[in-house]
Amino acid sequence: MKTAIYPGSFDPVTNGHLDIIKRAAESFDKLIVAVLYNNKKKPLFNVEERVSLLKEVTKDLPNVSIDSFSGLLVDYTKENDIKIIVKGLRAISDFEAEFQMALVNKKLCPDTETFFMTTKAEYAYLSSSVVKEVHSFGGNIREFVPQCVAEALKHKHTEVS
Repeated sequence: MKTAIYPGSFDPVTNGHLDIIKRAAESFDKLIVAVLYNNKKKPLFNVEERVSLLKEVTKDLPNVSIDSFSGLLVDYTKENDIKIIVKGLRAISDFEAEFQMALVNKKLCPDTETFFMTTKAEYAYLSSSVVKEVHSFGGNIREFVPQCVAEALKHKHTEVS
């Protein structure tokens, strides 16, 4: 059984993330989408909220599970016997950073392979940061995120105001 992990901050999950999740779920027997807890960043949604949103948007994908972790990704992969890391790419700048991280991960855990998946062209411009910025100025984000995420952003904006 081939299990893969798709790690990220997912703050919030976008349609670009969901595109990678769906396509990776078709390519592997099991896909774990893992939310990274990074205390160096100040996320809009806490880890539990991001996990909950991911569970909602992947509920129709039976071979996808959602988890969270902190620390090194390779430690998580070793603890859970995962050999495949999936990384989504939008642009050359993504590749440079992800390629470097893949080489570091390979050095730390030689048994692990990184699979790069390019997003569909319609999502190449899309990032969680763009979604948050557009939303903060009252822009329409319906084409950028699943409906439940748009609602969560609206609720979060109300909490902050």
